[in-house]
Amino acid sequence: MISKEQFDTELELIIKNAIREDVGEGDHSSLACIPADAIGKAKLLVKDEGILAGVDFAKMVFQYVDPELTIEVLMKDGEPIQYGDVVFYVEGKSQSILKAERVVLNAMQRMSAIATKTHYYTKLLEGTKAKILDTRKTTPGIRAIEKWAVKIGGGENHRFALYDMIMLKDNHIDFAGGITQAINKTKQYLKEKNKDLKIVVEARNLKEIEEILSNDGVYQILIDNFNYEDTKKAVQLINGKCLAESSGNINEKTIAQYAQCGVDFISSGALTHSVYNLDLSLKAVI
Repeated sequence: MISKEQFDTELELIIKNAIREDVGEGDHSSLACIPADAIGKAKLLVKDEGILAGVDFAKMVFQYVDPELTIEVLMKDGEPIQYGDVVFYVEGKSQSILKAERVVLNAMQRMSAIATKTHYYTKLLEGTKAKILDTRKTTPGIRAIEKWAVKIGGGENHRFALYDMIMLKDNHIDFAGGITQAINKTKQYLKEKNKDLKIVVEARNLKEIEEILSNDGVYQILIDNFNYEDTKKAVQLINGKCLAESSGNINEKTIAQYAQCGVDFISSGALTHSVYNLDLSLKAVI
């Protein structure tokens, strides 16, 4: 996974670009009718239910927009929320609050939705050893906050991007001339570049599982689009030689059964690409 420094840099870029995109040359609505020195207060009001995420990110946005804004936090990331809850109060220049409003809301609504869905999936996995993983199927430009939300919801992050883990999928294998060729070329590449990256290899059938296991140095096998019976057989073949991950067309109706097959991880793009934003509002306190 990426370092904390890299992750923090991603967050800074997200905030900078989001404010640039939303504010541009200025928030003319606020500039037109609110004095520059006017002081105001607003509250983050919950109009939905689920798992809260994005409070710490919101604090970063407010700090970026105006370091003099003060935030009184009443609820923390990861807590369950319901209609009528007040998450925090923010106080300071009214223009600054309004300048940050939409970025804060967009991020928190999205992050809370992801955390809520992740939490739901983790509850479905209770009683098994399987953990839920996210994927790279994220919204372009805001991957860092979406993967952050998965962690808040109780899930685990898979690789952040193409540069922090080796993942040999079907196209890599086919272009490389086969599984063994792809693995050998990868190990040679890592040696030449003096890189220490984990290797995950995708398998499309049990025969490919056997071939992957005949090679050293594989950290995890991605059991892709297998049915339950073949997943059980794959786990038996792997037998702890490396980690086992199930993926492909797994949803809330099937996830528990795949977990019961004995896999270590289940990855789901749905955590980040198929959620409905939670309803949150930033309301002026008069």
